[in-house]
Amino acid sequence: MVAGQPDAQTKITVDKNKYTPAQDVQIGQEAAAEVRKQLPLLDDDRIDDWVDRVGARLVEAIPAEFAHREFRYTFDVVNQKEINAFALPGGPMFLNRGMIEAGKVEAEVAGVMAHEISHVALRHGTAQATKGEKFQIGAVLGQIAGAVVGGTLGGVIAQGSQIGLGTYFLKFGREAETQADLLGAQILARAGYDPRQMANMFKTIEAQGGSRGPEFMSSHPNPGNRYNAINNEAANLRVQGNAETGQFNSVKQRLAGMSPALTAEQIAANQKGQSGGTTTASTRRPVVNVEPPSAQERTYRPGGNLRITVPANWQQQAGEVLTYAPEGGFYGDGRGGTSFTHGVQVGVAQGGSGNLQRDTDALLQGFARSNPNLRSAGSRREAIGGRTGLTTLLSNVSDASGQQESIAVSTTYLRDGNVLFVVGVSPRTETADYEAAFRRIRRNLQITD
Repeated sequence: MVAGQPDAQTKITVDKNKYTPAQDVQIGQEAAAEVRKQLPLLDDDRIDDWVDRVGARLVEAIPAEFAHREFRYTFDVVNQKEINAFALPGGPMFLNRGMIEAGKVEAEVAGVMAHEISHVALRHGTAQATKGEKFQIGAVLGQIAGAVVGGTLGGVIAQGSQIGLGTYFLKFGREAETQADLLGAQILARAGYDPRQMANMFKTIEAQGGSRGPEFMSSHPNPGNRYNAINNEAANLRVQGNAETGQFNSVKQRLAGMSPALTAEQIAANQKGQSGGTTTASTRRPVVNVEPPSAQERTYRPGGNLRITVPANWQQQAGEVLTYAPEGGFYGDGRGGTSFTHGVQVGVAQGGSGNLQRDTDALLQGFARSNPNLRSAGSRREAIGGRTGLTTLLSNVSDASGQQESIAVSTTYLRDGNVLFVVGVSPRTETADYEAAFRRIRRNLQITD
């Protein structure tokens, strides 16, 4: 038992959020449906029942001020080797089999689940979207849901080139991680688990991450002194009852008797071979002639803080992300989504470090995880909307057309420290026509934050 004074536990306040709890539910349910199509669920009744029991006990222990009645918490186990977990707005949680196998005791796995439940209860996903709303156009669903590649949530903002930028909309900052750690510890104690086991599990995750670092920590960064902070919080909590199901050892034995879990690479390869997954050669859109950028220009004001000038023959596209493209450069892909082969898209990556090169590299690493053919041709300093910025030139094979394409990714800082990015995409054979247009767009961008 962890003895302490319950009144001494940390008080947690929620961030501003322009979305309603009902919208959290809608976003999460639609995103979860897509996740279930793309990731291999374990679908083992005994293990699913155990996870549901643990999850239900934790949900019951959410403090009343954070318990939204409309939220629909569900718990799915993904048959994936990497140690990872994530939860969507409104309640759906996905726990990798590797996370269960890494746990030493039930309370360690419950600690991860309590941490994820805390992100949902505190509405961190839509709160984070609210902070970037002035530059993000369209449904937050597209930013948060999108495609799931290798077990990490990533909305495909540039669908034609399959650039997965959406990891930045569920990659929480240190403040959110601290809140989820502390509320998670409180939930654990209220549910009947030792909250110190959450701290132990984070140590386990870090130790088993390997040379590339644990996948879980890439989207749940250590807010600093995490282990001690959780244990300090635990000292002020009282474990209420005993939530242990007594099934954890049998669950691990059952997993050990199964075929090995799939790796992220195997899952990605399987997705490419399915008609409902990544676009294959048989479902690629035939190459169409797209009119070159016009010498005339038009200006759009998508929000009070941004003004963008583009060629006059480009239109603002209706979709999930701020996109400007010529006719034929942005279109339905036949599976309910969109593809993007010509034009620009603009968005915000949350949580800049203050080092633009480092933050740009992190952004590009996110692209590369879902784009094995992506190659960098170097970066250069360049003014973006009158601010110090970087432009990185990339090459890729378009998943929509199968053609070589050129990509220019430009980044600069906003006043709040987040990173504004501009992505220009064109077929390699049309680079000469589009390069000058992209350069004018970056130069003439007006940001008034």
